[in-house]
Amino acid sequence: MDKGARIYVAGHNGMVGSAIVRYLQDKGSDKLILRSRKELNLLDQKVVKWFFKDEKPDYVFIAAAKVGGIHANNTCRAQFIYENLQIQNNIIHYAYEFGVKKLLFLGSSCIYPRDISQPIKEEYLLTGKLESTNEPYALAKIAGIKMCESYYSQYGCQFFSLMPTNAYGQNDNYDLKTSHAIPALLRKIHEAKVSGAKEVTVWGTGKPTREFIHVDDIADACLFVMDKDFSQFYEQGLTHLNVGTSSEISIENLVSLLSEIIGYKGRINYDKSMPDGTPRKVMDVSKISQLGWKHKIDLEEGLSMTYALFAGKRANKNITKDGYLERQII
Repeated sequence: MDKGARIYVAGHNGMVGSAIVRYLQDKGSDKLILRSRKELNLLDQKVVKWFFKDEKPDYVFIAAAKVGGIHANNTCRAQFIYENLQIQNNIIHYAYEFGVKKLLFLGSSCIYPRDISQPIKEEYLLTGKLESTNEPYALAKIAGIKMCESYYSQYGCQFFSLMPTNAYGQNDNYDLKTSHAIPALLRKIHEAKVSGAKEVTVWGTGKPTREFIHVDDIADACLFVMDKDFSQFYEQGLTHLNVGTSSEISIENLVSLLSEIIGYKGRINYDKSMPDGTPRKVMDVSKISQLGWKHKIDLEEGLSMTYALFAGKRANKNITKDGYLERQII
């Protein structure tokens, strides 16, 4: 992408979208097209059509989505499948109709079957049953992958997909009802430290393992892949690329690491009546590694950076009315 290209980042207020914007700005991009949810309702087909007709972006990053943790995914199932399908369908179709040069669709590692060999390879997609707690969200993301592939197959569109593992970092969502593991745990442990609480309760057994990647590494991977010829991927039979670190950590060890970074000395209780989700999930990132990309931020460094930012925002009162960063859908 040249510096003068018109680049639309859908979801620029969210964690991944805002990281992509920061990276583009650092590289000198001066024609970014950014719209908040109030300015552009991506659920509205007609509005999206007129947006693409008027703005005519050259490149598109789809980081807009309805997102959340286990509780949100499992209780708002209709919203998760409807809103995500609607957002990506509108953007992908009108990107084709109005001649976008290249489009990158961002999904999630939850697209893969629950009980699958580890580490997870791209070719494992659609080879088994999905994790039930986030099945609607996963199905929407799978549809997005297949939509990009289909528009390439029928129309030759340079549309492709990246599947990052669990993300964390700047501009994350700290709402305990809708957040993912790291921000929820970070907030819980921080509040326990501040209040002097003697214990913190964590959902599940603590035994499942997860892979986490800092959002700045995801942004770096997005720009790296956007500069590639997507045809080479499809010709190799690839419909998407995994993005991750290939390192995993148990929830129990993650809690211990966060407690150490935050400085919390209390007891950790595990509520085994609550769901664990997928027992193990770590990505095979050999394909993107062979292209020359590798993550740069290890977990301890990334968590320290994230906590410093979180604590700093609270101290500076650069926060929302309830004291935390609220969820950004679009």
